Amino acid sequence: MAPAYESPELVELFTTYTAGPTSIGSRLTTTAAEHLADAPLIVATSADFALYPGKGQMPSVEGFRFSTRGFKELAGISHLGPAVATLVQLREKYDSGVWRLEAERLLREVERSRRANSTALWRDTIAVEAYRGREQAIAEMADYAFALTSRYLRAGLADEVQFNSSTLRSEFLTVGEAEGHGTINQMMIATFFLTGMDISYRILRWFRAQEIDWQRAMVVIAGKQGRPTSGVTWNTSSVATMILGASGYSLPLEHLFMAPHAPTFATPQDGDLSEVIALEQPLRRIWSNTRATVELGDLMFPGLPRYAPGRLDTPDVDDLSVSEISEMPVIHSPDDWRSMTTRLRMVLEDPRQLLSGCVTDYAVTQLVAADTDPTKVTVPGLDGVTYPGIP
Repeated sequence: MAPAYESPELVELFTTYTAGPTSIGSRLTTTAAEHLADAPLIVATSADFALYPGKGQMPSVEGFRFSTRGFKELAGISHLGPAVATLVQLREKYDSGVWRLEAERLLREVERSRRANSTALWRDTIAVEAYRGREQAIAEMADYAFALTSRYLRAGLADEVQFNSSTLRSEFLTVGEAEGHGTINQMMIATFFLTGMDISYRILRWFRAQEIDWQRAMVVIAGKQGRPTSGVTWNTSSVATMILGASGYSLPLEHLFMAPHAPTFATPQDGDLSEVIALEQPLRRIWSNTRATVELGDLMFPGLPRYAPGRLDTPDVDDLSVSEISEMPVIHSPDDWRSMTTRLRMVLEDPRQLLSGCVTDYAVTQLVAADTDPTKVTVPGLDGVTYPGIP
């Protein structure tokens, strides 16, 4: 097949504006980046924050996810709900015999984890500063989750007919509702909240120590955040939520860009910031190019309605007539279980959402209001909730 014909004259016209380092568009990007060379640039990857102060100053980096204490331990407990539901799905919908092997494997790990769990583990070994004073409650909640999961898995392995979607809810997820004690659903909210509170606590404190001029700050959330489809909008990014909270909600939203295809750096090892430093100019160019292009709108079309970034209205599921939502529902209080459990459903069903971001925005809001003091925050599903012992 012959190649498609291209007019050299019109192709040259195309490249004059849009292609190559000497194009008119590239000149605008370079000029804008030079104009903002002294502005603070904040870059978030899937695991770290980097602050580039500007004027060639050295960046600083703070880890916030996989490099943090207790994250994987709490995530393992958080995921007991969807893990068991996955096994039920494998058996009930797909009639897959693999469910039994996986249930046996999960049972072994749950019982092994239960033996390792203790107040001392959380207080003295995992030792997360933001959890101080709550270690016994966390251990009791974890023990309950392990015991109930073990009991439900053993019952299902003994009689698989009883291992179904109905018993998943009545004998696992909501056990304790009628009795007024903690449930697996509440445990999932509590563990997601604790993780969000710890990360937010350290990040808010770190940002406040940087003395950032938030009105001039440039923010890029780069690369993949969680699953491939998640965290690519302001409303679905827990990282964006933390940055906005750190700014006291003063960062202009039009300064915060989600850039899932932007280059990222690996978590620095042994203090080596060479990869972080090497990405400063490319990332500044991405921000500057995006912002400079946005500003053409007012130059070209001043008499037409302008785009104004802002958060979408949050639905209120306390209105029982609401049967479908497209954004996270508002949480009215730490006892607003309808809203928080609806969020558990939404993070599973909405591919845009980060699973662990279920209640991070609520944790950030509480921390900001409490002047970053975790002891003044109410952890839903943990504070004031009892998880009974199960033999």
